[in-house]
Amino acid sequence: MCRPDHFDVYYAINPWMDATSPVDRDLALAQWDTLRATFERHGHRVETIAGEPGLPDMVFAANGGLVIGERALSARFANAERAAEGPAYHRWLTDQRLTRVHAATETNEGEGDFAVVGNRILAGSGFRTSHAAHREAEKFFDRPVISLDLVDPRFYHLDTALMPLGDTIAFYPPAFTPDSIRLLTALYPDALIATDADANVLGLNGVCDGYHVFLTGRATTLPAQLRDRGYLPIGIDLAELLKAGGSVKCCTMELHPAH
Repeated sequence: MCRPDHFDVYYAINPWMDATSPVDRDLALAQWDTLRATFERHGHRVETIAGEPGLPDMVFAANGGLVIGERALSARFANAERAAEGPAYHRWLTDQRLTRVHAATETNEGEGDFAVVGNRILAGSGFRTSHAAHREAEKFFDRPVISLDLVDPRFYHLDTALMPLGDTIAFYPPAFTPDSIRLLTALYPDALIATDADANVLGLNGVCDGYHVFLTGRATTLPAQLRDRGYLPIGIDLAELLKAGGSVKCCTMELHPAH
């Protein structure tokens, strides 16, 4: 995770961002601190990377790369405003004593568009991550990568429209092409389907540890759906970070085990 010491919204690269709307950085810091404390209170160890001046979106650590076992693929950002985040996260990953750390040659935004579900990787494309990046990740991690296409600018990353839940997923069909919907339905016939209301507050931008599901407290229907499936939803208020189009998952780069 990356504490939002430099968080702000002074450019707009997704529909959630309004550079004319003021940001309360102290509130953003307090909400982020609560998220970190909540992870730790539920048994998770949190590593942090220092934010850098001039990189207000660096708080969204999920975008910095993908880590599976001892391998890490760092991001290559699509927008010039975030380009320097890729090398910053690459340096941090290199310092983590991983066996292999690769700086991507193709455009990808880390776990923003890569979701580890069981032994496969679901990969989004359409706005920030290229199909060529899917093949690069498949070769580097030596596991199947399933390409999915996003069509709604509000859901510009896969992690805004799909959430892994162990060996299944929750997702919002209108964010995907018809072919991608059919593919997800075939792969995950028991997938949880999010409502418009929950998708529109980034309710799917959450983190599941197998039992606890950390997600925005603004989600209304999703918590009950999760409870019905045997999960324990834990609501977090990240309203200030939502002004930049991010929530719980965006703030969290997961260090996935190799198995």
